[in-house]
Amino acid sequence: MRPTSLKSLLASAALCFSFATSLGSANADAWTDDTLDAARGQTVYFHAWGGEQRINAYIDWAAKEIEQRYGVTVEHVKVSETGAVVSQVVGEKTAGRDKGGSVDLVWINGENFATLKSQGLLSAPGWAQSLPNWKYVDAEGKPTVLNDFTVPTDGQESPWGMAQLVFMYDTRVLSEPPRSLEALAALTERQPGRFTYPQPPSFYGTTFLKQALINLIVDPDKLSKPVNADTFEAETRPLFAYLDELHKNLWRGGEVFPKNAAQLRLLLADGELDVAFSFNPSDASAAIANNELPNTIRTFVFDGGTIGNTHFLAIPYNSSAKEGAMVLANFLLSPEAQARKQDPTYWGDPTVLNLKSLDADDRAAFDRLDLGIATLTPEQLGNTLPEPHPSWVTALEKAWVERYGGN
Repeated sequence: MRPTSLKSLLASAALCFSFATSLGSANADAWTDDTLDAARGQTVYFHAWGGEQRINAYIDWAAKEIEQRYGVTVEHVKVSETGAVVSQVVGEKTAGRDKGGSVDLVWINGENFATLKSQGLLSAPGWAQSLPNWKYVDAEGKPTVLNDFTVPTDGQESPWGMAQLVFMYDTRVLSEPPRSLEALAALTERQPGRFTYPQPPSFYGTTFLKQALINLIVDPDKLSKPVNADTFEAETRPLFAYLDELHKNLWRGGEVFPKNAAQLRLLLADGELDVAFSFNPSDASAAIANNELPNTIRTFVFDGGTIGNTHFLAIPYNSSAKEGAMVLANFLLSPEAQARKQDPTYWGDPTVLNLKSLDADDRAAFDRLDLGIATLTPEQLGNTLPEPHPSWVTALEKAWVERYGGN
């Protein structure tokens, strides 16, 4: 990230924080002294991706804790694509269902958040900063907790975890991993069929497209602005030229693509791939700890850095259990829940908290974590490259499907 871009982003984050905090104090949907009482007895339908067993188990744990402590029932509605949840909320708005909605809390970020926000389909601004555990969030050190794919959150999302694209390889097969797009292409030429990526619009497949675009576009600054339909083809020409050549040497000749990250990891475990990737820096260590990958797997990033962001929880405007949703979101921000989430034994998802803001006992819980043999240090992770504006996601996915079809 360029220094000027970081300075601008931090200034924007500070302004967003000040604005959202002021909104939170006057927001009817914000946390109050009555929130816990109002939440008791509610059922929260939490729509969250259900494609990873460890994450599902973590959500089950949180649900049990919430019910025991606060009398709130949590139903995990497992989804494969968050876009379907967005369509569900949009459909309810169209049908005039402004109360008693079927979605109470949703795991979300990027273009899906931008869509709901732009159409006024989220709970009022400021509720996230009103949560008691917001005081632990690292809003200064992690500015993406306030800006989702360049779009200010305005307190309409509660940050849940951090993410950065990392690649995985087996040290028994490769002595040196490919630390650039060019090196990756060269590897696939030498060893065809040993790399692939999930098919867009799968989140991981689209993430690979965005990483490649960031590396290949002539003017990366354009990615921070809405996509220009008139220049999109020219700006993405290097990307699709790269993919055209890469596809010739992909797993199964680029005729078939994995559906998700779990399948990609399974192909790596089975020895069908030399390189896979994840958006969780601790994913390889967590998989090793759970006997899903051999202990010879290690993690690497590209020399110039890799794409990263924050993922969030949002409450739709017509949620039937807003208080219960806030209680769940607040618990998931607690040092207890964040430390468990960062533990590779349970999930391995990096925290959004400022550890310096915690008391000694809570800090010690993080200090005791063994992040695993395949997890890179913050220094090794290098630069975190900012996400493009959400409009690029839709345009990229559409262009990919038009070019490569449903293969």
